[in-house]
Amino acid sequence: MDQIIAKAGVLVEAIPYIRTFYGKTFVIKYGGNAMINESLKQGVMQDIVLMKFLGVNPVVIHGGGPEITQMLNRVGKKAQFVQGLRVTDAETMEIVQMVLVGKLNKEIVAKLNLIGGKAVGLSGQDANLIRAKKTQPTMPADFQGEIPDVGFVGEVTGIDTTIIDQLIANNYIPVISSIGVGEDGVSYNINADTAAGELAAALRAEKLIMLTDVEGIFENYEDKSSLISALQVEHAYEMINRGQIEGGMIPKVQACITALNHGVNRTHIIDGRLMHSMLLEILTDQGIGTMVVQ
Repeated sequence: MDQIIAKAGVLVEAIPYIRTFYGKTFVIKYGGNAMINESLKQGVMQDIVLMKFLGVNPVVIHGGGPEITQMLNRVGKKAQFVQGLRVTDAETMEIVQMVLVGKLNKEIVAKLNLIGGKAVGLSGQDANLIRAKKTQPTMPADFQGEIPDVGFVGEVTGIDTTIIDQLIANNYIPVISSIGVGEDGVSYNINADTAAGELAAALRAEKLIMLTDVEGIFENYEDKSSLISALQVEHAYEMINRGQIEGGMIPKVQACITALNHGVNRTHIIDGRLMHSMLLEILTDQGIGTMVVQ
C-alpha cells in the first residue's frame, strides 16, 4: 500500500508541471545510447507518448552517427572526420540518407505508433523543412595549407515550420531526420544537435531537451560531485574557451544557446542512459542533468 501511495504522490507532484506545459512544444534531440539500447529506446518512446497524452507537443529530431559508421563498415568504407565533421562524399551521403531516413526514422515512428502515439516521419528535405548550404570545417588558428573538403556536410540557413505546425495542429508527433536541402536541391548531412537548436528556435519551443550519454555538464569531469545543475550562457562560453566543454558536447551547448537566443524558455542536457530521464526532468521538483539558461 505504501508503494501505491508513493506513486500517487508522484502524480500529485507532477500537477503544476502538467498545467504549465499543457499545449507547449518540446523539441527533443534523440541520440546516443538511448538509440542503441533496446530497453532505453522503449523508455524514450514511452516518455514521448506520455508527454503527448499530457497535452505537450513533442517534436523529435534525431541523428544516427553510430549506425552510419556501422553501415559504412559493412560496405568496406572507412569513416573519416575533420574537426568533428564526417567527411561525406556522394557515396557516403547515399548511405547517410538510407540510414537516417530509410531506417532509423521509420523505426522511431513505428515504435511510437506501436504504443499509442500518432507519429509521422520527415526528413529536413520534406517541404523544405531544413534549408542548408555547404559548410567548411573550422581549422585551428595555426593551420596551414588548403582547408579539407568535407563534401556534402551542411549548415542550417533556415527552417520552415509550416509542415510541423500542421502536424501538431492535427495531434501528430513529428519525427525528423537531420538531412537538409540546398537551394539547388542538393541534400546535406546536418549535425543533429545543431539542427535541434535551430528547430527549437524556429518553433519558439518551450523546451529543448538534448539526450546524451553523460549525466550533464561538470565543472570538473573527474569530480562527479561538480555536476552543474544550471549553467549560464556566459559561463558556458568561458568553459568552452578553457576546454572544460569539448568534443561532442560543444554543439549541444551551442544548440542550447541558439535556442535561448531565439526565445526558447528552457534548454536541458540530460542523461539518456537513465530510464525515463525526460519525465524525471520535466515532471519532478528535483530534475536531473544540466539546464542551460540565460
